[in-house]
Amino acid sequence: MLYLVEEQEDDGLLGWQERALCAQTDPEAFFPEKGGSTREAKKVCLSCDVRSECLEYALMHDERFGIWGGLSERERRKLKKRAV
Repeated sequence: MLYLVEEQEDDGLLGWQERALCAQTDPEAFFPEKGGSTREAKKVCLSCDVRSECLEYALMHDERFGIWGGLSERERRKLKKRAV
């Protein structure tokens, strides 16, 4: 049964990751050192078709590092605070 759930997640819930532009670029740009620039990663996110799915995933899974859906960790925290 667990196998079926994982398979559904890969094809459905997480299938957006295969279409993400970040999967085709340098992953280090999306996880800059503290104080490093996020400009290049955010530029990629702007033209990504799955940006909203990516951001939703990051918010639902409390991703604390990296650029997800075009937002930094700090920006996601602010967004979550406003939603509460």
